[in-house]
Amino acid sequence: MIAFPLVGAFILLVFNRFTNRWGHLLGVAMSLASFVVAVLAFFELIGFGEEERRRAVHLYEFIPGMVDMGLLIDPLSISFALLITGVGSLIHIYSIGYMAHDEHRRRFFSYLNLFVAAMLLLVLADNYVGLFIGWEGVGLASYLLIGFWQFKPSAATAAKKAFVVNRVGDFGLLVGMFIIWTTFGTLTFKGLGEQIQPGQSDGTMLAIGLLLLLGACGKSAQLPLQSWLLDAMEGPTPVSALIHAATMVTAGVYLVVRSGAFFFPEGSGAALAVAIVGAVTLLAGAIIGCAKDDIKKGLAGSTMSQIGYMMLGAGLGPAGYAFAIGHLITHGFFKADMFLGAGSVMHGMNDEVDMRKFGGLRKVMPITFVTFFIGYLAIIGFPLLSGYFTKDGIIEAAVHHEPILGWLAVLGAGVTGFYMSRMVFMTFFGEKRWDKEAHPHESPLVMTVPLMILSLGSLGLGAYLVLGGTLYKFLIPAVGGSVDAVPHFDPFSTPGLATLALVAVGVVFAWMRYGRVEVPSVQPRGNFLTTFARRDLYGDALNESLFMRPGQWLTRVAVFFDNRGIDGIVNGLAAGIGGSSGRLRRIQTGFARTYALSILIGAALLTGALLLVGNI
Repeated sequence: MIAFPLVGAFILLVFNRFTNRWGHLLGVAMSLASFVVAVLAFFELIGFGEEERRRAVHLYEFIPGMVDMGLLIDPLSISFALLITGVGSLIHIYSIGYMAHDEHRRRFFSYLNLFVAAMLLLVLADNYVGLFIGWEGVGLASYLLIGFWQFKPSAATAAKKAFVVNRVGDFGLLVGMFIIWTTFGTLTFKGLGEQIQPGQSDGTMLAIGLLLLLGACGKSAQLPLQSWLLDAMEGPTPVSALIHAATMVTAGVYLVVRSGAFFFPEGSGAALAVAIVGAVTLLAGAIIGCAKDDIKKGLAGSTMSQIGYMMLGAGLGPAGYAFAIGHLITHGFFKADMFLGAGSVMHGMNDEVDMRKFGGLRKVMPITFVTFFIGYLAIIGFPLLSGYFTKDGIIEAAVHHEPILGWLAVLGAGVTGFYMSRMVFMTFFGEKRWDKEAHPHESPLVMTVPLMILSLGSLGLGAYLVLGGTLYKFLIPAVGGSVDAVPHFDPFSTPGLATLALVAVGVVFAWMRYGRVEVPSVQPRGNFLTTFARRDLYGDALNESLFMRPGQWLTRVAVFFDNRGIDGIVNGLAAGIGGSSGRLRRIQTGFARTYALSILIGAALLTGALLLVGNI
């Protein structure tokens, strides 16, 4: 699985322009080959008994005395592998059409292959060192892809911002790994599972859990490390789909679930911290999505929010794991569907992203509209579609275990209904507001066929995963739980009915604001709440005030101390010696009479001193 895309990336990068004519086909073939291996591994895995569905694949001795490089095929890792390779391959195919006229298309596909390979290593590694290598590989690939159009200053800046913010989270993960090694003497998941005792709870476990959460917040764009995600939309649209749906932002959720032993010892607050971060972020992302006119940034806010739901579920333990992972899988389909649908709209609208310049596109882009609309229904939790089962399952479990956070999630669902409906109404309904130069048209089949496949996954996948506890039972060997405690999905529960009611209110309110009346082509000023959302809840301003400005002053103080202190001492000493030697050399005149006079004076002074001492 890992080797195919890694070899593809190597060939495309090393052989450079010689692969320009067929490089994109090689990139697609390598991703599809990886998907085939993942499917074969899945069927082989389910052929074993439940107690044997943790298969270790030893590769080689990596760091002697610390860790060997190996892979772990279990229900959790294979679920991610199928999502990464399956949805990733569809994005590769879509990119053939989307990047058809880009002169650097071959390099783009090499980066896509590298991204897939790094993410697969992250989820398949059987230890934290291998996971961390994949973790950093994903960070590198995201930097390369977000800044792919590096001739645009905004793209280059966004890539650097994503890289720097993620380094903050990576620092937390790395320190957490140091503490794990110091405490337990191993970094393998199997070894830690054998050493960590049920009910173990102390400050070390809490510290490890919080540090791992910091790492997860960086990769999954959760508060307070969410600021990079919306700027990442500067990359090509397939990059946004890959990052947001199948790879990078799901890594944090995987880390929390895989490291469940550190989050759920009795009395630990780390799990509650995960749930709180998820609940706060799902609301923050939804609020941001309400005020974005850029269709891609609106979807980015949606990703923040939906990953928040997954983190909330992951913070509930085994009772929420199945719903969190289920929502992650279904979200991979309907969010990729919508991002690629947005790219299809841009493809037909001369790369325009402002929804105020769309309107009425359902008539000229019918396939894009239908597939996008299915993804929209899934994300708002329309009954019987994928998101209805997985997201409402998280809400129901959260209300049962953490009522306050659960009801915040219900509120977030209502806001989701509003901002996603706003996006659909502004883009596909109403009167056309296109520029004269725009000539919208349906995208070619190489772009619309992946949309159709993704929309099919958005229709029925959630029901298959949730009803009867299918995914919950499948994940038990990897994450724990009991077949006697299968979480029950109740469509008529109080939280479920309240969620549907609030979603309906959000849809109706969006229709009144953006569907029934004409949408102004120029963004209105709005009130202070609108401004608050448009500026991403002032996250950048907060980071600038708390970190960047103090960092600048710290740098200036350090430079001043270095120039006037360290360099001042060294330069001053050198100048003192140089000045003294310059004065002393004046006594070297070259005249014998001067030297004789010096000797006479010196002898007289010495004789006088001896006489003085003798008299005393």
